[in-house]
Amino acid sequence: MLDLNDIMVFARVIEAGSFTAAARLLGMPKTTVSRRIAALEREVGVRLLQRTTRSLNVTDAGRLYYEESNKALRTIEDANLRLAEARAEPSGTIRISAPVGFGGHFLSDAIFDFLTTYPKTNVELRLTDDRLNLVENGIDLAFRTGTLPDSTLMARKLGSTHRILCASPNYLARHGVPVVPADLTRHHCVIPGPSTANAHWLLEGSHGSETVTVSGRFAANEMQAVIAAAIAGYGIAQVPHQVAEAFIKDRRLSRVLDDYTTAVGGLYVVYPSGRHLSPMVKAFIELAVERWSAAGISESDEAVVGIEPEQSG
Repeated sequence: MLDLNDIMVFARVIEAGSFTAAARLLGMPKTTVSRRIAALEREVGVRLLQRTTRSLNVTDAGRLYYEESNKALRTIEDANLRLAEARAEPSGTIRISAPVGFGGHFLSDAIFDFLTTYPKTNVELRLTDDRLNLVENGIDLAFRTGTLPDSTLMARKLGSTHRILCASPNYLARHGVPVVPADLTRHHCVIPGPSTANAHWLLEGSHGSETVTVSGRFAANEMQAVIAAAIAGYGIAQVPHQVAEAFIKDRRLSRVLDDYTTAVGGLYVVYPSGRHLSPMVKAFIELAVERWSAAGISESDEAVVGIEPEQSG
């Protein structure tokens, strides 16, 4: 009967290049290495190695056996590593990237829960609306919204997200409250983008979609600035609904055109592809899935392979 230990010794001999080096690597006598190789050759019924006092050569059969059996050894090693990870308590530093508005007002509670649950962990949160290259920037996972093109990243969809229309109570007191989407053409709007020119908002309502031409005195391609402008009274803005809740609750913003939203797309947690995820990253992803599910906005826990082209930043 085949002994996996014999196969492992054979693989180490191939990789080390000699019986002596393999014995040193394995911490066993050279005679034991030789005996195990001989036992393996008897079991498989074919010569795997040609050895002399000066050289060691792998036979064609030996090369084929090594390539195939090493796949099984790696599978076993992976299983052992996964088991060890499953038993390990998450520890260390996890680096997270998220959009400014989303991370600053919605993600922090999840992070605080994570730190409380796993006292051996640290979190470094990087808030930016740039889509950073995760590997180059040493980021373990990132939160992204929208439609994500193909790439080599892995992702987990938390749900779908949308924006709602909000303005400060002071602005609405001075300019009135829009009743239908067409009223937006007579209002100042805070434009989420690089320019105040040629802005159009696609609104989704119970009666379908409606495109409205809007204008305003302020545009920004960063959500925190858009929100700040709306709170300061510079017009009606589109705000991610998860983020808007806190501002509406403390009455810094009021929702308008309640029956209308602007679709943004999926809400994802993305991370670099690889053979293993650390227990710490796995734990945070599971906590995020659980938290957004409890909030009633999670749609799927389906793993998605290959999204999001990376950009250096």
